Amino acid sequence: MTVEAPARAAVGPVASTWRRFVFALAWAGPGLIAANAGNDAGGIIVYASAGAEFGYRTLFFMVLVTVALVVVQEMCARLGVYTGKGLAALIREEFSLRMATFALVCLVVANVGLVVSEFAGIGAALELFGVSRYVSVPISALLIWALVLFGSYRYAERVFLVLSVVFFAYPLAAILAHPHWGTIASQTFLPHFVWSSRFLLLGVALIGTTITPYMQLYVAAAVADKGLSVDDYRYERLDTVGGAIFANIISAFIIIATAAAIGGKGPLATAAQAAKALEPVAGHIGLLGASALAGAVVPLSTAYAVSEAIGVERSVSRRFSEAPLFLGLFTVQVVIGAAVALATSNLVQLLLITQVLNGIITPVILTFILVLANRRSLLGDAANGPVFRVVATVSVASVGLLSVIVLSESVWSVLRAI
Repeated sequence: MTVEAPARAAVGPVASTWRRFVFALAWAGPGLIAANAGNDAGGIIVYASAGAEFGYRTLFFMVLVTVALVVVQEMCARLGVYTGKGLAALIREEFSLRMATFALVCLVVANVGLVVSEFAGIGAALELFGVSRYVSVPISALLIWALVLFGSYRYAERVFLVLSVVFFAYPLAAILAHPHWGTIASQTFLPHFVWSSRFLLLGVALIGTTITPYMQLYVAAAVADKGLSVDDYRYERLDTVGGAIFANIISAFIIIATAAAIGGKGPLATAAQAAKALEPVAGHIGLLGASALAGAVVPLSTAYAVSEAIGVERSVSRRFSEAPLFLGLFTVQVVIGAAVALATSNLVQLLLITQVLNGIITPVILTFILVLANRRSLLGDAANGPVFRVVATVSVASVGLLSVIVLSESVWSVLRAI
């Protein structure tokens, strides 16, 4: 699919800016969806907890993680456009089968845990509206399943983009909380660290919850599913880079809103607590929209990855008879996620295991991405240039190191509990 450049017309600066904005929105898709899915129920807990416990001091971490997220997501989108394949297919072809299988197994288990947390987030959000989770979770699961099973990729993408609109509630919530904007600016661009292990671990958690493997797998696979060509890359790069920046700005507003409302009162334990802390504007609807979006994107990323690794048909636009493994995997994950979310009210242990698995797989997946994007034999002139290669290597190494720290702390917590 090739997009021709629009004809130029003599228009004023305001009209020209508006036209570029509308054109960019028309091209929004995999990049924006993948990044926004990262602001899911678990992410909201971490961001809100950061604001509640340390005020605006953790905003500096969000500047660092935005750079890393932009670099990583852009490489994934570039790989998807220039090869027409998702990450799992590329890993299978370019690396050993054993390494690819190990990464894939960790991803599947971790993503199932995340799907459970997303449906728990949907249930928690609608319980704040007085709707029982025994009603809301099955209905939401059915709607998400039907959207993917009976819709096309284009239709599903439009629904995902509509769900992304709810994130605008968080900047509004931050403004209504009347924060101190001078302090925010200072602590965003200059480090104001608290020298404690808790602050360090929370900063690491902010990075870990923002850059997760399912986002990278989804954006590359969705770009390929959408059928974008090399000629479309500049538009997809705008979507991916803009989506990453937008999603992290929203994350920062979650921190700001919570810090202004209840800063200094300590960490939050559940998505419902985070939602209540962000009332009245963003709490209910933000948690619902974020969880619903991730509730579709996470199982799709798993289905894409497994189907790519095996080499079978995978596309949201296919019927069940045409892509039985892809759509079957998606269905199974939705059923398990909804059932487990209904069966237990305490998901702390499950989320801990998920965090450990993500801590294992994140450095592995990011290393695969970096090596693939550096290979001129795969991407030709589109491979990472010298400067971008240095920036990408530093970003991947930093996120990998922080993931190892989170993994070590998580394992130590498990050992202490035994």
